[in-house]
Amino acid sequence: MTPVITVLIADDHPIFRTGLRQVIETDGTVRVVAEAGNGAEALAAIESIRPDIAVLDIDMPGRDGLDVARDLRDRRLATRVIFLTLHKDAWFLNAALDAGVHGYVPKEGAVAEIAGAIRSVHAGQQYVSPLLSNLLISRSRRADALAKDLPALDALTPTELKVLKLVAEIKTTKEIADALCMSPRTVEHHRTSIVAKLDLHGSHALTRFAVKHQSALRNA
Repeated sequence: MTPVITVLIADDHPIFRTGLRQVIETDGTVRVVAEAGNGAEALAAIESIRPDIAVLDIDMPGRDGLDVARDLRDRRLATRVIFLTLHKDAWFLNAALDAGVHGYVPKEGAVAEIAGAIRSVHAGQQYVSPLLSNLLISRSRRADALAKDLPALDALTPTELKVLKLVAEIKTTKEIADALCMSPRTVEHHRTSIVAKLDLHGSHALTRFAVKHQSALRNA
């Protein structure tokens, strides 16, 4: 027997949640086990129930979908996230993928795509709506350009790259340590290593470099 995929829906519009639930549960392999009207409720329910998939709107009262996704990533919870949103521009898609979101579906494609997106993400794949394929191509091209223009980034470890991205957001050492679940001393070690690998010199050179290349680093 095929195991049931458990899903949480979070959106601040009850009527939309009801309609979405009906669409999702037409697929006999998927069951909605919880609903939430804002980000805080969603996070609490995910921590308690541990559904396989969380379908979140980006725009919610209090903690938005991006905030919830980052929190789940930082806590290493197993629930996979799909954004179902009105936003169809590159900034939100890139921010979602950088936050560890596994699926991204515009609300206009919800009826046709959401069940397939849930199955794909549950199977370990990433799902981005075909409606946004042009944005994925642009993201890939920017990543290629970054590798060409800043080849030294290839020398960084995945953790060092995460630290560099957070430096670009003007995060303090303590904030970076909290976000990556490591000690401030370990963060300082990574910063020193990054400076050496990128051959940076001078006071605040790492911060200046990170901020200058922040938009490109989002796609690295």
